[in-house]
Amino acid sequence: MKKILPLIPLLFLTACSTQNLRGTGDMGLIIERAIGQVQLVEHSGNTSLATIKGLGDLSHASIVYSRDERYGYVFGRDGGLTKIDILEQKIVKRVMQSGNSIGGAISQDGKLIAVSNYKPGGVKIFNSDSLELVADIPAIYAEGKQSKTVGLIDAPGQIFAFGLYDAGEIWVVDMKDIKSPVITKFKDVGSLPYDGLVTPDGRYYIAGLFGEDGLAMLDLWHLEKGVTRIMNHYGKGKTKLPVYKMPHLEGWAKAGDKILLPAVGQHEVLVMDQNWKQVKAIPVHGQPIFVMSRPDHKQMWVNFAHPRNDTIQVIDTETLKIIKTLKPGKAVLHMEFSPRGEHVWMSVRDENRVDVVDTETFEVVKSLKADKPSGIFFTNRAHKIGL
Repeated sequence: MKKILPLIPLLFLTACSTQNLRGTGDMGLIIERAIGQVQLVEHSGNTSLATIKGLGDLSHASIVYSRDERYGYVFGRDGGLTKIDILEQKIVKRVMQSGNSIGGAISQDGKLIAVSNYKPGGVKIFNSDSLELVADIPAIYAEGKQSKTVGLIDAPGQIFAFGLYDAGEIWVVDMKDIKSPVITKFKDVGSLPYDGLVTPDGRYYIAGLFGEDGLAMLDLWHLEKGVTRIMNHYGKGKTKLPVYKMPHLEGWAKAGDKILLPAVGQHEVLVMDQNWKQVKAIPVHGQPIFVMSRPDHKQMWVNFAHPRNDTIQVIDTETLKIIKTLKPGKAVLHMEFSPRGEHVWMSVRDENRVDVVDTETFEVVKSLKADKPSGIFFTNRAHKIGL
């Protein structure tokens, strides 16, 4: 009996600690842009778990995750890079790395965090554990000229790629040797590259061009081929509309042999085939911002720029027809699918809420309060290229 009694407190403590164990695979962070905080949520029960404050200017913020899905790295508009511990629900470290930043990426091995900057223009790369600076790459393209950097993505092989908005260039940075980064520069790719995407296999980097029609495409497997122009005349003969918000190419969508992406300055979603040729333009409610594929690729969900940003439209990928128009409320800024696609979460900024919508019935199954919500980022992004 004397031997058994000392074990009882130990067993009790073990049981208690086991009850507190929790994975992060069904978690995510929502940007509450007006007050500089994020809301921690989980999509198994569609609940809010906590808020984490002190993240600065989040007016154009994005997040990437560590490969174990424990840490989120928040890129703030004020140049702040913040590492968040999701399990402990707190900020681990925060560094002010520039005066104005516009997103970032995490390397293939998860050891490097790259940040794209407007001011001063360039990319800075940090150790993901300590947030110590590893590489500083100013986007100097001519004597005395430094460009904003945009469309920063990660690709296999410890590669980062990004565009130089003011210079009309694309740079590719190979970080296999962190002491000696290899930078390959592609000039004259087109006027004002404003955003970029990478195909899900990590092979093709595509930059949207705001200053002219078309897209600039780079084969990351064969850099020696240089940049190819695709979709050069998708807007030919049409008067461009005022652009109130730039579309996000990272929200592009691929379904089977079709690729859908937003048109700039038109109320259209463009459809390309596998040869990067336009096969159709789908008329939609407004200027599309995100064209996002449900994980099974059966549907594409589209949101729109101001002043028509109270609407979501759903496109069937087999027929390429709109099958549903939703009116969630004022300023639907962002959408995020649960990993298997049964729900889509959408931020309704001016209604101060996030809706969870069933993607089959289109019914709202849950609404969560949020202060001016914008970006929604689930942790399963940790295992996707370019996100």
